[in-house]
Amino acid sequence: MSSSLIRRGLELLSDDIRDIGKGKKSQAKKTPNKAKAMELVSTKRHGVTKQVKRLQGVLGSNKSKATVKDKRIKSAVEEYRKKQSKSRMSANLKYFLRTSCNATNSDTNKILHHNTGRQSRNRPDRPTKKAAKPQSLFTEEEFQQFQKEYFGRTVEQEK
Repeated sequence: MSSSLIRRGLELLSDDIRDIGKGKKSQAKKTPNKAKAMELVSTKRHGVTKQVKRLQGVLGSNKSKATVKDKRIKSAVEEYRKKQSKSRMSANLKYFLRTSCNATNSDTNKILHHNTGRQSRNRPDRPTKKAAKPQSLFTEEEFQQFQKEYFGRTVEQEK
């Protein structure tokens, strides 16, 4: 046999020999490091890091070891009370009753004017001016005197 044939045979068998030697190591270490996991991941751009973490988690011994032993059981009543917001009504009432500041008319008018909208339906009707009663130029005494002079007597007395 020629040396080239022997070399060629050794090259073919060397891969098998290396795999036998690595077999024991690969069984000891199941978790691929990030570089090894990247070789197993597809070349797509989206979801690469998630896929690497998934591969490391599935093959690795770092699985979540959640046990009931470490878990503290919480009662539903405690959870409800914790999530309920505390009523601040009494504190607010004390605050507002303690302050005795009265706003001036100009301030209240400013607030009311500010809160009215721009549309006509949001604006209150303007107060209409009441028509003044027409006042006569003559007084009651002058009317009575006129009646006496014209009729000779007052008309209301006869009724």
